[in-house]
Amino acid sequence: MAANRKKKRKQSATAVILKKIGSVAIVVLIAVLMTVLVLVGTIGLMLHKMVANESTKTLLISTLMESGQLKFVAHMVASDEEIQEIVEANAMQKMEVKQDASLITVEATENPEDVKDTGEVFDENGIRIEEISGRSFFAKMLIIKDPSQVCVASTYPWSQYGKELLDVVEGAGGVAGVNGGLYVSTGNAGGQPMGVVVQEGQITYNSPGGLAGLYVIGLNNDNILIVDEITGMNSKQFEDYVAEKGIRDAVAFQDEASDSNNHFVPLIINGEPRQLGGQGSGANPRTVIGQRKDGAILLLVTDGRGTAGHLGATASDLIAIMQDYDAVNAANLDGGSSSSMVYNGEYEMTSVTFYYQNSSWKLPDAFAVKPKGGN
Repeated sequence: MAANRKKKRKQSATAVILKKIGSVAIVVLIAVLMTVLVLVGTIGLMLHKMVANESTKTLLISTLMESGQLKFVAHMVASDEEIQEIVEANAMQKMEVKQDASLITVEATENPEDVKDTGEVFDENGIRIEEISGRSFFAKMLIIKDPSQVCVASTYPWSQYGKELLDVVEGAGGVAGVNGGLYVSTGNAGGQPMGVVVQEGQITYNSPGGLAGLYVIGLNNDNILIVDEITGMNSKQFEDYVAEKGIRDAVAFQDEASDSNNHFVPLIINGEPRQLGGQGSGANPRTVIGQRKDGAILLLVTDGRGTAGHLGATASDLIAIMQDYDAVNAANLDGGSSSSMVYNGEYEMTSVTFYYQNSSWKLPDAFAVKPKGGN
């Protein structure tokens, strides 16, 4: 009997403790919910005040509609009709012009005496890195003197999960690089590319069908940067295209502006900048590849989405930068949280996502720079 009474007292004490814990948990939960509601309400008020200014509203909506996760915020402050109107007003004119390969003359690099002295200083691998500050972004530019050193690195054979940029680049023996083309970013698995991928002349991913505004971006066997639309091609047609054009390394990205998607590709073709409506886009982290007339490759990455208080770069900003660096041809690559850059074993530009702020999202492919004289 004594043992039973002791057991009941113990159970009763446990019940009291659990009840107290439950009460505390409820109080904490209510406090958290109220904090969230106040925060949401405050953000809502701030957004509505911001969009009272038409130019601010345009930039905000354009920026949000280019994000993968924050499109819903745009719908909090504007109707579907308003959003579509803003997207269309800040769209770009389609570039129908075909590239003129004769505008690029890749200089010989075997004999240093054959290379013109431009006053630039490159490291032992023929790479130069520069910092760029804009009104709403910070950026870094990799300049690679010899375009034959630039290739596509990847995690092929493909699996569900990709790798961080540094691992992808170093896995290919690279000493520098930036994120590459279109891929499935859901859940940050990052293992599946989209569109096409070509490596050393071999097609490692070939599914161009069904993707509006699809472009191939890469280098041919003459080390000329190719920016060419392949919308409507099937797998066999792309195989023939690669063989005919001599594509050695390439990825894909989309040029499509809509309520569900807002990507763009060509920025400069044959030295002519793309014609824009407004800023041409919202402000976001960006990754761009370009080529000068001497063949040097330009790899640009900008920050944004609040990093160091920066919103990001617009299409207008990207064109201006690439013009400043004498790009004959330039194309936008995948951006946003994917934008990142590595150089000599370290991250120069990292993901803007909080939990990957010192590295990068997982990626299936990247543009890598091989060491001078490397295979």
